[in-house]
Amino acid sequence: MIGEVASLFEIGEAVLLATFATFLRVGAAAALLPAFGERLVPARIRLGVAVSFTAIVGPAVNAQYAPLVAQGGMPLWLGAEVLAGLAIGISIRLFVMALEIAGTIAAQSTSLSQIFGNAAVEPLPAMGHILVLGGLALAVMFDLHVRIAEVLIGSYDVFPPGRIPGSQLVMEWGVGWIGSAFALAFTLAAPFVIASLIYNVALGVINRAMPQLMVAFVGAPAITAGGLILLALTAPLMLETWRDAFLAFLDAPFGAP
Repeated sequence: MIGEVASLFEIGEAVLLATFATFLRVGAAAALLPAFGERLVPARIRLGVAVSFTAIVGPAVNAQYAPLVAQGGMPLWLGAEVLAGLAIGISIRLFVMALEIAGTIAAQSTSLSQIFGNAAVEPLPAMGHILVLGGLALAVMFDLHVRIAEVLIGSYDVFPPGRIPGSQLVMEWGVGWIGSAFALAFTLAAPFVIASLIYNVALGVINRAMPQLMVAFVGAPAITAGGLILLALTAPLMLETWRDAFLAFLDAPFGAP
């Protein structure tokens, strides 16, 4: 009887350790996830999100921890799970940063960067705040939680349990997606940059032709109104382009951008 109880304790200890290791990877990633990991979300809810994802991912991957658990001793390999989770979370977070960068570029181009979104934890131009909230709402509508669970389960094929992610792999993969995020941000903000260029060239020509006219008083309201109108016209297309790029990433998150 005592032997059976001891064996049950050993099995329970192994399951708990594997679940804890899964929680470390999932929790590190969940802290950076779009929508679920926003700092506007209360800490208790974010903890609940991490536990929920662990309950989903754990049964699918716990068997992969069996060799590591059988080794016994101090599980120093748990630190590798945190690093793997952070790498996954940062790669997904890049797409939110792309919206923030696009909003900042658009606001700077149209002289609207001084208008801040007060609801943000970090001050963002109003354009950036609108784009980020719209993008997050759009992502959640397209079953973001399901896609995130798929990415977390698939990450065990690229980042095996207990192994620190290779520096060369992370560097090539990370730099590629960072460059892709900046390219996406500039693509989204391109209409505002082009409109700003045309506006400034036209303003320079008018100022050259009519030096006595105070072009600043005429041009400032024009670029502000033009920026808001352009945002209303292009925001749906910008968010659709961002959504397609984000879903394409979630389909193959560990491939080349």
